[in-house]
Amino acid sequence: MLIRTRELVKLYRMGDQEIHALDRVSVDIDKGEFVAVMGPSGSGKSTFMNVLGCLDQPSSGEYVLNGKKVSELRGDELAVVRNRNIGFVFQQFNLLPRTPAIENVELPLVYAGIDRKARAEKSRAMLERVGLGERTHHHPAQLSGGQQQRVAIARALVTEPLLILADEPTGALDSKTSLEIMALLQELNRQGMTVVLVTHEPDIARFAGRILGFRDGRVVQDERNVALEAA
Repeated sequence: MLIRTRELVKLYRMGDQEIHALDRVSVDIDKGEFVAVMGPSGSGKSTFMNVLGCLDQPSSGEYVLNGKKVSELRGDELAVVRNRNIGFVFQQFNLLPRTPAIENVELPLVYAGIDRKARAEKSRAMLERVGLGERTHHHPAQLSGGQQQRVAIARALVTEPLLILADEPTGALDSKTSLEIMALLQELNRQGMTVVLVTHEPDIARFAGRILGFRDGRVVQDERNVALEAA
């Protein structure tokens, strides 16, 4: 078991009102799963991903990641878990515009204190893994949207994380490029990587092997899915 949540609650206060962004969410995710998290705006899916990614903490309940009670950690301890165990992929790529691809990929290794030579070797290997071995010194403006997302995926992989969290990774891409990115995520999953993807697009969720549906802060759907092949 890679992820276990029990009775997760996340409350926000708006004046005198309490908003349940998460309302007693209990979910198990095994190592090697590819899970799509779906739901309308305000359903709790993004809050759930933020908690899984140690970007936010629950108001109550338990979150265990690879046997470690993450919900009990604070500050620097959470940052270490994020850096070592979780790779993030975002809709808008979040690349440094004046920095070549290889240095964008190196960033998590800089924070981890890895020396320059080792950073360069690992980053080059990851760019080759996502099909960008010939683009290591290209800046983001010299790359297509799909290539920029591949750089972002290489950056997420470079620390050899336990988990990839992808937040609407195809949201800024056309349909053909979206298929290419989903094919890459499926290939990484076949190689053993656990992938949790947040999307509002049913067509994208169909490439995952399991679909979690959120509404009003609760899980209202948890179904195994015969995943479509994106390749």
